[in-house]
Amino acid sequence: MILDRTTAPYTVDVTATVLEALRRISANKARVAFVLDEHGTVRGTLSDGDIRRWLVEHTAPDLDAPAVDAANPRFVSVLEGTPVADIVPLFRDGVDRIPVLDERGRLVAVATPGARTLTIGRRTVGEDHPALIIGEIGNNHQGDVELAKTLVDHCVAAGVDVVKFQLRDMAALYRSGGAASAGEDLGPQYTMNLLAKYSLSVEDMYRVFDHCAAREVDVICTPWDLPSADALQRYGVPGYKIASADLTNHDLLAHVAGFGAPMIVSTGMSTEQEITGAVEVLRGQGAPFALLQTQSTYPAPYKDVNLRYMDRLAELGDGLVGYSGHERGWHVPVAAVARGAHIIEKHVTVDKTLEGNDHKVSLLPDELGQMVRQIRDVEEALGTDGPRELSTGELMNRVNLAKSLVAARDLRSGDVVTAADVDVKSPGRGLQPNQREALLGTTLHRDVPAGDFFYPGDLAGRPQQRSGYSFRRPWGLPVRFHDFRALLEVSEPDFLEFHQSAKDMDLDLSEFFAPGEKLEQFFTVHAPDLYPGDFLIDLASPDEAIWERSIHEVQRVVDLTRDLREHFTCEQDPIVVVTMGGFLPDRHLRPEERYPLYERVQQGLERVDEAGVRLTAQTLPPFPWLMGGQQHHNLFMEPEDTVWFCETYGRRLTFDVSHSKLAANFYQRPFSEYIDLMGPHTEHLHIVDSVGVDGEGVQVGEGEVDFKDLAERMDRLAPDAPFIPEIWMGHVNTGEGFFVALDRLQEWF
Repeated sequence: MILDRTTAPYTVDVTATVLEALRRISANKARVAFVLDEHGTVRGTLSDGDIRRWLVEHTAPDLDAPAVDAANPRFVSVLEGTPVADIVPLFRDGVDRIPVLDERGRLVAVATPGARTLTIGRRTVGEDHPALIIGEIGNNHQGDVELAKTLVDHCVAAGVDVVKFQLRDMAALYRSGGAASAGEDLGPQYTMNLLAKYSLSVEDMYRVFDHCAAREVDVICTPWDLPSADALQRYGVPGYKIASADLTNHDLLAHVAGFGAPMIVSTGMSTEQEITGAVEVLRGQGAPFALLQTQSTYPAPYKDVNLRYMDRLAELGDGLVGYSGHERGWHVPVAAVARGAHIIEKHVTVDKTLEGNDHKVSLLPDELGQMVRQIRDVEEALGTDGPRELSTGELMNRVNLAKSLVAARDLRSGDVVTAADVDVKSPGRGLQPNQREALLGTTLHRDVPAGDFFYPGDLAGRPQQRSGYSFRRPWGLPVRFHDFRALLEVSEPDFLEFHQSAKDMDLDLSEFFAPGEKLEQFFTVHAPDLYPGDFLIDLASPDEAIWERSIHEVQRVVDLTRDLREHFTCEQDPIVVVTMGGFLPDRHLRPEERYPLYERVQQGLERVDEAGVRLTAQTLPPFPWLMGGQQHHNLFMEPEDTVWFCETYGRRLTFDVSHSKLAANFYQRPFSEYIDLMGPHTEHLHIVDSVGVDGEGVQVGEGEVDFKDLAERMDRLAPDAPFIPEIWMGHVNTGEGFFVALDRLQEWF
């Protein structure tokens, strides 16, 4: 049982409405709220059952009625100081949160049967939360306040969640009544002499804590004695660490537990019997706690670390577990997270050769940063144990590498597919080979030339309907030279967007257009994304050869666009869409690092003859799928520097909805901010859905984009910008995916 003294998530004011109480119940996930009057006195409880009872009693319930009217005034409660053993029997079905009241009836804590989370300052620890990473400074400050502050700064830069110190009252801690060590064994004498030199006073420790507050990082501390614990309690630290050496010090355990704050307890140099004894003390106090697997040698041999014992600790403590590492390096803490550690503690120093045991097992600041990054990488990699889903990158590689069912001979509409009609060939654009039995016996609703793919639509037994489309802005279709006429046979777009491959750039236009032919549509052109030899256009590259070739390839796209113009009806100059570059294989740049790259892009564009076209920069995702794997984009993602580029150099954008939504998710910002800031600079739109930070090209309505809000904002900010539905693999089966998107977009655009 836990006494949770963080009561705010459970309470609503007596003036709150029933609806507000329902929201609180939903938010705290405890299915109960307590109604407090202006004095903090509990006037009643509101559980799911209380709300249902109140709804049944009112034929026309008003959710704006006072919550106190629906509250149950006859609730189970206990007085502050009631032994835990007397509280536990009060839990039953429907009563799993019991208010703990002082003598005036004011709420001081909430008793719960158990806790699978801890809240330490700004961080929640537990399932579905990132591991709490503690930068253990301990006494590595060498008794110097300024060095302590510097170590705090290093921890903040490394990305830790919490920093930790140790506080001792030498007079209370040692039998000599101070730092005098004469007569002690050599080991204790060495330790006492170090502590006498390098401990901070309470006042100095407070100064360091104030610095932590200024740097917006939470701090916890290990009290080695009762006076130190009281000093920490007076300051108000959000959590306490109990050292392995004090696991059997039940007086200290009980004293700190009485503060009601979360406790992290190390279990090094302790027997299992001693661990269970400490757990009994903590449970008896109703303390929220977690146990850490620890090997208390400096440095610890890897053979003694025993990460598997965390599983046993979880059983003994019936709660959260973590790992406090004293081994060399940082790979063991990373492994501990993979094994389920919710808390990681690792020492940090500025010099491993300084005096003291901890320095040699500590990480330097850059090593601490690497550990934090690798832990976060591993947490991402752990994923879930739910059904397997294909990533966007896998889907793309599946097209490239997998096989499809294809027609072994020319087939006509009305033919019944037989085994002799079907071959298995690469690439994987059509039905997968395991769909062969479902395909056999199907009556075709279309002609399928020999070598062409069979698609899911062929299994439906009926042709897809292409309805007429009417949008408030021009709409078009993404096409290639080899397929645009097939799409024009089944639809009437306002324009075509030619998505070029590197090979398409070498094609002769006379193979696709008759002399003097002029189509009714206008057109746009999208530059190739990938060239042979793994070359990508990168106008931001510092490599002169890459930069020069990028300029050359952009010029070729512009020249092709001018050549195409004679075959289309264009009142305005055609739009050219270019991915300008700025990608890296392994990291994202800080904002201040991006501006020189934008300047490099502009220097390259100044070398391009743009006459007769509208050259636009495509907005980009944080993790593009290029060359079969994930890269890192840096430019044209965040709106501020993107807008700076547009305003500084008079440039325009192709706003890719999927890309920019992924970027907004990555930077944890509202997508509406991206639309509002970049919308006025938008010349052209790629409309498509997205999921997460790298799920691009998703069918409209199957991802996370609010298309109603997008349409309303773009109607105001870029009302004339044309759009295409840029659905990944939307072109297969004569544009099936594009037309599904258009059908859905009619509701908003």
